[in-house]
Amino acid sequence: MSREPIILIVDDEPDLVKLVSTYVKKEGYQSLEAGNGTDALRLLKQHHVELVILDIMMEGIDGFEVCKAIRQQYAVPVIMLTARSHEEDKVRALKLGADDYMEKPFSPRELMARVEATLRRSNQMNDQPNRLVFHDLQIDRGARMVFVGTQEVPLTRREFDLLVYLAEHKNRSFTREQLFTQIWSDLSTSSLRTVDTHIKTLRLKLGENGKKVQTVWGIGYKFGEVE
Repeated sequence: MSREPIILIVDDEPDLVKLVSTYVKKEGYQSLEAGNGTDALRLLKQHHVELVILDIMMEGIDGFEVCKAIRQQYAVPVIMLTARSHEEDKVRALKLGADDYMEKPFSPRELMARVEATLRRSNQMNDQPNRLVFHDLQIDRGARMVFVGTQEVPLTRREFDLLVYLAEHKNRSFTREQLFTQIWSDLSTSSLRTVDTHIKTLRLKLGENGKKVQTVWGIGYKFGEVE
């Protein structure tokens, strides 16, 4: 019998936690609840959590710090669910490693759709071999590290995810829309130019190996060996 995925709900509003928990269970997941950041981090140590739904404004350790701590220790995806709607809050959360950002008030059905999409992306990543090797370019998916020879190449979370996705589908061309939808979950939170910006910085960081990230004119991008 397969184990039901565990979703951790972190929020200091009991009624909201109860509502989200009801929908989580209705969709066939197990639910864990925490009213603050300290309890959330404790539960993460005790259980194999597949996804975290995380509020920002909580007493003690706020959601930003919890997200940062999660990203430093675990590969579990995080969806921020918060009343804070300022762009700088979204940007900060995503830079800290959140996989998605949803504002309150919210639609429980939309939240569940985002949960399913985030878990699907995470499972697709986990089903692939941990190490991808292209001559002197090595991508360690498990450790989330990239090496050129023996030199580590520091990448942001999005740069790494973008590189992995392209490399896993070597020689397959993707449009900007396809890449954005895969790596960034909500098209309304940014523009497609974000893809171009990340491709540019990724190429620069990879040096000569950056040529493997190729422009496909009229379509978008692909990963392949330079002929």
